[in-house]
Amino acid sequence: MVEGGTISKPDKTEFGECWKTTWKTPYIMRLALSAGIGGLLFGYDTGVISGALLYIREDFGQVDRKTWLQELIVSMAVAGAIGGAAIGGWISDKFGRKKSILLADGLFAAGALVMAFAPAPWIIILGRVFVGLGVGMASMTSPLYISEASPARIRGALVSTNGLLITGGQFLSYLINLAFTKTRWTWRWMLGIAAVPAFVQLVLMLSLPESPRWLYRQNKVEEARSILEKIFPANEANDEMNALKLSVEAEKADEHAIGDNLIQKLKGALSNVVVRRGLYAGITVQVAQQFSGINTVMYYSPTIVQFAGFASNQTALALSLITSGLNAIGSIISMALVDRYGRRRLMLVSMAGIVLCLVSLSIIFLEAASHAPKISRFDINLNPNGTCPSYISAPKPSSWNCMSCLKAGCGFCSNAVNEYSPGTCMELTTKQRDSCRGQYRTWYKDGCPSEFGFLAVVFLGLYILSYSPGMGTVPWIVNSEIYPLRYRGIGGGLAAVSNWISNLIVSLTFLSLTKALGSAGTFFLFAGFCIVGFSFIYRLVPETKGLQIEEVEKMLETGYKPKLFRGKPNERAQFE
Repeated sequence: MVEGGTISKPDKTEFGECWKTTWKTPYIMRLALSAGIGGLLFGYDTGVISGALLYIREDFGQVDRKTWLQELIVSMAVAGAIGGAAIGGWISDKFGRKKSILLADGLFAAGALVMAFAPAPWIIILGRVFVGLGVGMASMTSPLYISEASPARIRGALVSTNGLLITGGQFLSYLINLAFTKTRWTWRWMLGIAAVPAFVQLVLMLSLPESPRWLYRQNKVEEARSILEKIFPANEANDEMNALKLSVEAEKADEHAIGDNLIQKLKGALSNVVVRRGLYAGITVQVAQQFSGINTVMYYSPTIVQFAGFASNQTALALSLITSGLNAIGSIISMALVDRYGRRRLMLVSMAGIVLCLVSLSIIFLEAASHAPKISRFDINLNPNGTCPSYISAPKPSSWNCMSCLKAGCGFCSNAVNEYSPGTCMELTTKQRDSCRGQYRTWYKDGCPSEFGFLAVVFLGLYILSYSPGMGTVPWIVNSEIYPLRYRGIGGGLAAVSNWISNLIVSLTFLSLTKALGSAGTFFLFAGFCIVGFSFIYRLVPETKGLQIEEVEKMLETGYKPKLFRGKPNERAQFE
């Protein structure tokens, strides 16, 4: 999974137990899947914009011309998600998990419909903010509701279904994008269809109960008991009720000890050396996850494919579907590897693979730029008055190639016989685009025809396979294990906010960076970020595989040091 959510790592036998339990008590699966639609919507709404943006640019010329406007349309959902995550926890605690999910559904549906009927780009941006608020709330509340309404022995497996539905939602968004490429109102359908599952979840949730844990905290003991009796066999319901009572009492005792408002909790957390060291590790992996550039790929992958020389929107979307599918596969692979090889090792190997893939992509884009087709000065089949003004006034037009043409803000019309042969540099207007396509030629405005394009797609796929099993899921697992129990909520919340803010920075600047540095320079920059991230993970993040909460706390209290930084033999033995 890529964006601010949580993943609970299930035990190896937990999935088998999950199927047995839900087969006997289908009500449990109904609860989990109904709430899990929030995860599906989360994934869909964060992934759908990648394809819709291609067609929004065609309908609104100002969006096509202004890179910052494209970045704003993409990133405002992330900005909304930060706000949604910030208020989602408070709303779910104050008014209940169920009402919080219903509100998220309303925001999802409202945002989808606003975007579908948007007459101008700023209305799309407004709709993206609404959707982002829903995404942020869903990321906080859906896993919480599932967790609190599940038997402990299968809780990890059921919460993991939420994570799988997020990556499934992203994959579905790419399929939907591809399905609507030939229809009228393409991007409006792509964005608007998210209202359907939001409405379905709203209807399903209306018939479901509130979280028994929340009800118990509100002193609605009998209501909590009646729900537990639907989830558990009669002989287990009383035991669960007693366990719930002890758990809530312990939670209230912790709140009394550290304070029940946010400022008190923050002060308590930051004054605790164990929590501070946990935050160094937790925030490091979350920031490194986003600055690996993953969400530039998820939000802009069709655009990146076009940078590689695939001009057709349909082709770009079809190739981007591969990256989304590999991301989902990588999440499943992670479940098999994370307990065998450990969190720290998996992240370090993942970062090393990401660096290699980003450097390879940079080299491929450099080669593609240097081998771009030359510019043909005259083409009798095209309107001579449509030639790019910058090309006409250039002191050495003979040195121009396709990439020079695109950097000058013009479009490239490929050669009629061979698209790798010299083509024509024309004004970037709808008239010239239609004139080029009328000659059965390909019109390029984001990338140039290149024999290296296929290699770029291959390494984009390898990048996803390097990222997803390690940096995709493990940072969330680390953050679920690294903090003392009483500070787990505040610690995980601070780390999640750092993830969303990093996500916002990256998504808000990616296209501007490609404009300023080129595709090759941008991927080199992200490779540099990953090298820094690798060093910080190596230095600050301990291995938590197989450790009890108390053991992790003791390790952080002593102070974690990797082998390279350990000194004396007796000191080394302390950490082995």
